[in-house]
Order: sequence, then structure tokens, then C-alpha cells
Amino acid sequence: MRSRFEPDRQLTARMAVTMFLLGLVYVAFIAALIVLLKSVVLVVVIAAGLLGAQYWFSDRIALYAMHGRLVTTEEEPRLHGVIDRLCAAADMPKPQVAVSEMDLPNAFATGRNADHAVVCVTTGLQRRLTTEELEGVLAHELSHVAHRDVAVITIASFLGVLAGLVVRFAFYSQLFGGARRDQNTAALLALVMAVSALVYALSFLLIRALSRYRELAADRAAALLTAKPSALASALTKVSGDIARIPTRDLRTAQAFNAFFFTPALGPGTAVANLFSTHPSLERRIEALALISAELGEPGSRTP
Repeated sequence: MRSRFEPDRQLTARMAVTMFLLGLVYVAFIAALIVLLKSVVLVVVIAAGLLGAQYWFSDRIALYAMHGRLVTTEEEPRLHGVIDRLCAAADMPKPQVAVSEMDLPNAFATGRNADHAVVCVTTGLQRRLTTEELEGVLAHELSHVAHRDVAVITIASFLGVLAGLVVRFAFYSQLFGGARRDQNTAALLALVMAVSALVYALSFLLIRALSRYRELAADRAAALLTAKPSALASALTKVSGDIARIPTRDLRTAQAFNAFFFTPALGPGTAVANLFSTHPSLERRIEALALISAELGEPGSRTP
């Protein structure tokens, strides 16, 4: 699928490198699982099944977790109208449109490709943004679909999820079954646990490095498509400020999907967490949009 969203060769290259490196790590991880379960067939079936489920049903899983539901044009005429205009301008298929009844101001795109994509917006976001600001956010999300990085992040995230599950399995197996095992079995479980923890750490770092760049790429693509980078910058500023006032309990519910969000669900006092954030800092994104605004000669822009 080709669209009018500006191609980003750096993003494509980074996605390819990330998937290659994760593939190498994945091979080592599968080997460790085979040692633990002593069955090649069982490991392949489990891994393929989980990966297939995440790839094919990622949109439904994300919507369920975020309390989202698909909406018709009659239910959300403003939202559908903006997406219709953007898809026509970008010359791309229209994704399904969903709304999440959450006050958390955010949006995300999910799905395995442009023909099976969903763009979801929270009611909190719609209530806070003007139509121009909403257009910028939705153009950002549609660029993720057009650049195919939603599918890459979905697949890349799978390895970390699976490694985390194995760490927990090995830990509880050691904790509750240690007395019944000999030293060799205990050492084997400890080794698998260490490999799984290493795999989780590597996938964590690789995904965040890719995710931060893809957010900047989506900001740029959205700004160029709408020719209104200042509207996107205004939306970023509003949303980031309001997220800091959302109750911590609600933020924790959403944090598992940070890599897919327009802005991360991080509350105040998270300076250390921001070092490992899935998104660049607000300042970095605003600065990049200011440069694009100057390039386009947008009224009110100034060259830094």
C-alpha cells in the first residue's frame, strides 16, 4: 500500500535492523525454551500460537484493554469526518474508527496492516482538542499505519511479553518446586531464567529506541500532510499537560500500551522512567515541529 505520506527511509531502515536483531535474540530464546521444555515441537507450537494471536488479534486485544468500541458515522460524525478528509488527502484506505470512554486524553492506531487497522480516540482527547488539533493527532496515527510501523511494534513487543512470561514461570517454578528438584535441574531453570531476563532487557531497549524515532517520524509526516505543525504542537502541549493530572490508578491501566499511544501515559515525578520512555520528550517533539513550521513558512512560525 502506497500513500501520500512522505516515505521515511530512516524509519524503514531502523525497523529492519530492529527486527533483525530481535530475530537473533529470538533464536537464542527459543533454544533456551527447548532446553527447558525438552520438546522442539511444543516450543514451536506455543511460540507460533502466541505470536499469531498477537499479530492477528492485536487490534481486538488493544480495544478490549482500553474499553474501546467501534463507532459508526452517525455516532461520531466529527471523528469520521476528520478521518475521511485525512485518508482522502493521504490516498489510503480508511481504517475502522473506535472510541474509548476514558478521560485519559490519548489516541492510538493498531492492526496488522492498512486494510485491517483501527484508530481509537478517547473521549477525553476529543473533549479537549479543537478540530484542527484533533486532525493533527489523527494524521499522526494514520502515518503509523501507512508506514507499517504499527505491525512492527506489535511483533517486536511479542518477544518481550513472552520472555517476561517465561521469567515468571521459571521464578515460581523455582520458588514452589525447588525442594523436589536436584541441583542440575535448578541450575538449568536458573540459566533459562537468566536468558529470558536478558532477552526481555534487550527487547525492551530495542523497542524503545525504535519507538522514539517512529514518533518523531509520525509527527513530521502528520505535519507535512496537514501543513499545520503548530496545531499538532498545540495538541501535544495540551495532552501532555492534562495527562499529568490524570489519577495514577488510571495511568497504570493504560501504561502497557504506551508504545502505541500518541503520548505516553506517564504521571508527574517520573524523571527516571522518562529515560526509558517509548516517546521522545515533549520539548524534543515541539522543537522538531517548530523547524517544520519554519520550513513550510507557516504563519506565526520563526526559525530557531
